[in-house]
Amino acid sequence: MVQEGLEKVGEVIEQDIWGSIKKFLDLGLHLGEGDKQVDLTIGLLLLLVISLIVTNFFLKWVRGLVTRKMVEEDKHKFISLFKFINYVVYIAVFLITLNIAGVNVTVVLAASAGLLLGLGLALQELFQDVIGGIFIILDKSLLVGDIIELEDGKVGRVLDIKLRTTRALTRDDKIIIIPNHKFISDTIFNYTQNHKQTRENVSVGVAYGSDTELVRDILLKVASEQRGVLKSPQPFVLFEDFGDSSLDFSIYFIVRDSFVDPKIKSEMRFRIDKEFRENGITIPFPQRDVHLFQYPKKDEE
Repeated sequence: MVQEGLEKVGEVIEQDIWGSIKKFLDLGLHLGEGDKQVDLTIGLLLLLVISLIVTNFFLKWVRGLVTRKMVEEDKHKFISLFKFINYVVYIAVFLITLNIAGVNVTVVLAASAGLLLGLGLALQELFQDVIGGIFIILDKSLLVGDIIELEDGKVGRVLDIKLRTTRALTRDDKIIIIPNHKFISDTIFNYTQNHKQTRENVSVGVAYGSDTELVRDILLKVASEQRGVLKSPQPFVLFEDFGDSSLDFSIYFIVRDSFVDPKIKSEMRFRIDKEFRENGITIPFPQRDVHLFQYPKKDEE
């Protein structure tokens, strides 16, 4: 009797309860026929959701395990790269789950080939930005805090490097957002790639006949007293050329922060102009001699 009762309970569970659950999970859309049929059911959706949730927890665990002993700067770079890895893993898990559930993935990909092609063309620049971001992070060609100059002449200090874009603060205190593919296709000047110090210069021309030794001494004095200019390596003066209207000199010096060097150069030019006036040294302007020739008129001939 007990055995029969257990068998009846098993039949009820299998046929009624489990049967009802199975029918519920099989509800959905059934597209196509035969081998090309695609079943979009509630069970498939639940399986996908569970797979993505498990994958999400697994990826977070891996990220925490890898970044646990990293310094803060490297940790931010890895997280940016890891976001791209997340997308790839999610897509792979999605396709594998469909295949395990009995869905012919080849048919799905073939049916959406046109859509994927159009999407790929539309997102071509996005992919270039992502690849550029990966290269930047891996080869460390750009770091947070670097001072860069773009092809259009804009100078900025790098604030943040993300997978698709890089943010920089310009000298006008504005944020410029640079697509990462620019660092692959364009020529970018990195002022601080090797070190934070950079060599700058201020050029000036003086009139012919000026005391060149005095000019050199004044330029060195201005550089040595200028705030922001390093004492070592010492500034030096070059007699650049005999110009058309002036003797051309340049004072070269080292600054610790090239981001603010326009302000330093401006203050030095004020000082140079003042010192030249006090010492009787003239800064000439271009002069041209114009000769007028008057030809006799025909009737005078």
